[in-house]
Amino acid sequence: MPPPERRRPTSRPLAGPHNRDQKRPFARPAPRDASAESAHASRAPRPIEKPVLMVQPTTLWDYPSQHYERFLDDAGTLRTTRAARTARAFAQQGSQAYEGATPSWVVWQCVRRYTRPGQTVVDPMCGGGTTIDVCADLDRQCIGLDLAPSRPDIRQGDARKIPLPNNSADFVFIDPPYSTHINYSDDPRCIGRLDAAGEDQGRAYYDAMRQVIAETSRVLRPGCAMGLFVSDSWRRTQRAKRDVFMPIGFELYARLLERFDPIDIIVVARQSAKIEKGNWRMAAEEQNFYLRGFNYLFLMRKPGPDQPETEAASVPAPAPITPRPDPRGPRPPRPQSPRRP
Repeated sequence: MPPPERRRPTSRPLAGPHNRDQKRPFARPAPRDASAESAHASRAPRPIEKPVLMVQPTTLWDYPSQHYERFLDDAGTLRTTRAARTARAFAQQGSQAYEGATPSWVVWQCVRRYTRPGQTVVDPMCGGGTTIDVCADLDRQCIGLDLAPSRPDIRQGDARKIPLPNNSADFVFIDPPYSTHINYSDDPRCIGRLDAAGEDQGRAYYDAMRQVIAETSRVLRPGCAMGLFVSDSWRRTQRAKRDVFMPIGFELYARLLERFDPIDIIVVARQSAKIEKGNWRMAAEEQNFYLRGFNYLFLMRKPGPDQPETEAASVPAPAPITPRPDPRGPRPPRPQSPRRP
């Protein structure tokens, strides 16, 4: 008996009343309901749920975003940021259009640890105003200065000559330019126009930062803390055909030690889109260079007797250890061997 004949599959749609719309394979879809479409468009996007921001206890800091939504205040109460929200309903501390802004959660960690509500925080390189928004969340007073203010609540001022009286700040936060990678301002006085690896070997840049550090020491109260957030830098010069590494962190730390006592050094993981891009990662592997994966946060204290009672300073110092007397009594001195002539 011959096998049954197999029918060739066809791409034509099946006939029948249930498949009438498929008789025209390239027919336009039926128009949507206009009211449903407008309701869908007006629906606000849901913000991403970010972890509640709390004090980080180690010297390695990390957070999955540049900005925070909720946090625990000094009393341990859960609060929501007052910062304005973007078009996608995300909270963002600082101006949205400002390039090179400081991660707001880093500023929050410093202000939360080393100040109390009502105290004064100074940011002489305020940039997009991130420190001002963080201080508003934590009920601190903030004085933000910048050569080119980006907001009305930022005063015009040079960090090398801070227009504040001596011993007037309870904490100072600085996020300086890391050489010339970003055009912060057209002002010729801008430190971001000074090359940390220029023909002068970065002397103008480091001299300017030494003046900023001296002014920070002048306006800070004795015993109070400051934080300097900075990164090293690297670039490839095509003309000289050589790589230039700028250890800005080490250089600035040496200048900080001229006027401050060290508290600690924090390594802050960078949440940069450049690190995750495949073309940058491939270029770093093929050309044998490194992408910047972390920033330094140098925490220093101005010497002085008026150390405030912060969380770190409220722990009582251990009692001095008194040596126990030897029950065998004092030991006789050892006889000295005669010297050879």
